[in-house]
Amino acid sequence: MAAKIGTCFYLPSFSTPTPKPKSNFHSLTITASKSTRPSFTGRKLRAAVIGGGPAGSSAAEALASGGVETFLFERNPPSVAKPCGGAIPLCMLEEFNIPHHLIDRHVTHMRIFSPSNIAVDFGKTLHPHEFIAMLRREVLDSFLRSRAQSAGATAVSGLVTSLDLPATTNAPYTVHYTTNGSSRRSLAVDVVIGADGANSRVAKSIGAGDYTCAIAFQERIKLPDEKMAYYENLAEMYVGEDVSPDFYAWVFPKCDHVAVGTGTVRCKQDIKLYQRAIRERVRPKINGGKVIKIEAHPIPEHPRRVRVRGRVALVGDAAGYVTKCSGEGIYFAAKSGRMCGNAVVKASEGGAMMIDECDLRREYLKPWDAEYVSTFRFLDLLQRVFYGSNASREALVELCGDEYVQRMTFQSYLYKKLARGRACDDAKLFLNTIGSFIRSKVVATHMHTLVL
Repeated sequence: MAAKIGTCFYLPSFSTPTPKPKSNFHSLTITASKSTRPSFTGRKLRAAVIGGGPAGSSAAEALASGGVETFLFERNPPSVAKPCGGAIPLCMLEEFNIPHHLIDRHVTHMRIFSPSNIAVDFGKTLHPHEFIAMLRREVLDSFLRSRAQSAGATAVSGLVTSLDLPATTNAPYTVHYTTNGSSRRSLAVDVVIGADGANSRVAKSIGAGDYTCAIAFQERIKLPDEKMAYYENLAEMYVGEDVSPDFYAWVFPKCDHVAVGTGTVRCKQDIKLYQRAIRERVRPKINGGKVIKIEAHPIPEHPRRVRVRGRVALVGDAAGYVTKCSGEGIYFAAKSGRMCGNAVVKASEGGAMMIDECDLRREYLKPWDAEYVSTFRFLDLLQRVFYGSNASREALVELCGDEYVQRMTFQSYLYKKLARGRACDDAKLFLNTIGSFIRSKVVATHMHTLVL
């Protein structure tokens, strides 16, 4: 399960060779383009970016800064955003020049609760300058869209309803959209970047295929000052069949409220039951609070099989770039958008030349997969190992108390690279993991299943 919940919890990399379960990433065969790519006379390459979240805005900024004529479509007003925990890693602040005044909370402590409500504090290995940035998506999204406009992108407030594919090799794509309930309008472009979320219309237009989605549900609850003080720099996570059969629930602090939510892919129809359960688990801490906003949204559960077709590329949630186990999507959305935008700029020589599918595969997909496919595979494996039963969740929480696990987890999360540990520490961790499974009766449960 992956979520644009934006949650930031990263489980540890054990620095053993990364297993290779069946992956939704397909290997790419890159060949040189044999088509005649014309240059433009009197204009630049024209690109439409559909969706103004972190993925779309980052793509639009890269395109416009690189000389491509760019149109950024977003249907929602600035005050509307997807349900999202709103956590971003430390490296994103510098890499994407996110101003510190946008940050609501500097989280330096996390607490994870097992199904039996055993609590483990998570964060004792953080250095004084390290923290997890908590912010509101409506604030971040608005900032990134404004920056894309400042770079030269034309903002279009409208709903894209369909995309017509070109009849010939270098013919334009036609984007159909409505603005403020008006009659349908159209725009002809050379390149399309789909950043329009899990239910992407762009993905449907190019036949990117169906894929499994999860559901995220979140309530924003304004607490009395004395209770809000408890969450000054603390975020909480809860695991258990009661709050989610295949993910976790969270309480993340914002400027003057907390975000309380959960997600699931296995039992989407029961999402409100899981939400009631997490409210019950945290009831003493949120009593007297007032719900100020309720949010729900589909979340991609794995990367799409098709992410590029013709001169159309998918990024962010539309491409399925949300990690399992941790449910993180904001950084990968922004990163994929920027990489795709830069790829178009490079292949088109600053907007002077037409591009084709081979260009997008070579300059965007190949580098993306080389950098991140192992991360997605590894977290997929961890979710299947630790979120399968309450017994395995108890083992997970026990392991989270290990200082080595915490150090490896935060190094991987904060700096977006799978941390590499020492062989002796990894061996010790492996033995501790087996011990946790035995104490939590995971092994006994599995053996009982085999006998039956």
